[in-house]
Amino acid sequence: MVYLVGLLLIVLLGIAVAVAAKLQNVMGNIKSASDDEAPVPNNKINGALWILFLIAGSIGMVWSYLSAEAYFLPEASSPHGRETDSQFWFDMGLLTIAFFAVNFLLFFFAWKYQYKKGYKATFYPEDHKLELIWTAIPAVIMAVLVFLGFRSWTHIMSDAPADAQVVEIMGKQFGWVVRYGGIQDNKLGNYNYKLIDDNNSNPSGIDYSDEASFDDFINVSEMHVEVGKPVSLKIRARDVLHSVFIPHMRVKMDAVPGMPTKFWFTPDKSTEQMRAETGNPNFDYEIACTEVCGRGHFAMRLRLIVEDKASVDAWKQQQKPVLSQILEANPKFISKIPERLRAKAMDYAPYVEEIDITTATTGSATATSTSFR
Repeated sequence: MVYLVGLLLIVLLGIAVAVAAKLQNVMGNIKSASDDEAPVPNNKINGALWILFLIAGSIGMVWSYLSAEAYFLPEASSPHGRETDSQFWFDMGLLTIAFFAVNFLLFFFAWKYQYKKGYKATFYPEDHKLELIWTAIPAVIMAVLVFLGFRSWTHIMSDAPADAQVVEIMGKQFGWVVRYGGIQDNKLGNYNYKLIDDNNSNPSGIDYSDEASFDDFINVSEMHVEVGKPVSLKIRARDVLHSVFIPHMRVKMDAVPGMPTKFWFTPDKSTEQMRAETGNPNFDYEIACTEVCGRGHFAMRLRLIVEDKASVDAWKQQQKPVLSQILEANPKFISKIPERLRAKAMDYAPYVEEIDITTATTGSATATSTSFR
């Protein structure tokens, strides 16, 4: 180690000596020249290189854009997505014009006003008119961009329409749990993270002291929504930070533990329509997680199926409420529901045997053959 440090010191010392010698040579040339004329080696070559870099850089910029175009987001399938895209490309258009204009002048002036014998530089210690122009124009442009962006953001993040489809999506390691408000009232029941229990098939922590929860059902493989109707997503996380991303719908919102978030959108192209437009019979909208949440992050993918109202209603009719599944697996769960709601709760478990509630919690419950509907 000592020898390595010594070798590095010798190399650095050699570099320092070389730089000092070069500096001394430059200073000698300056002193030998006249007071107003200094030698400029390779002046014309350097001037030409400015133009060469300008052309090459412009070609490289255009090429990089065209080559990356295949990786851009797909065409939006929601009104707010197209609004967002229009705003983005308008902003990018203005910034691109400014970028090329400024850099063209920078490189062109460096070539145009390269050193030539007899040239004298002109200095402006102050020019209030020029300063006003180059301050006011960017300020006005930025104010317009901020206003347009704020208007779009306010519209996108406004409250969902009253008739929106309400769907809850919860992120967990490593998958999504989608909960629907049943088929009767489209109303989600309450939840409580303390009630989460995979063993009792209640992964969402549904609170059954709220009777609106009785017909709630969940799905972990796909989400069905109606085309042309607003969708209100209620977003939460069960364990760590996740992020709901639906690229075609331009939906992107973090799922944060302990802090429910939301996002609403209107899908105006059905899955079948997209399959016809893309020519891909296997096309599916996808919901992904864009927040690295652990080793199984890659598996957090969910199909989004956009279809007509009749198809969505038919699919919902085939789903079984979570409460029904819980009671079939563990009839004693009925004891955890408020007594005034137990009769109604049993309506959602028509083939579960009657439980003697007074002894259900002691482990000695008695069952009869009575069925409930």
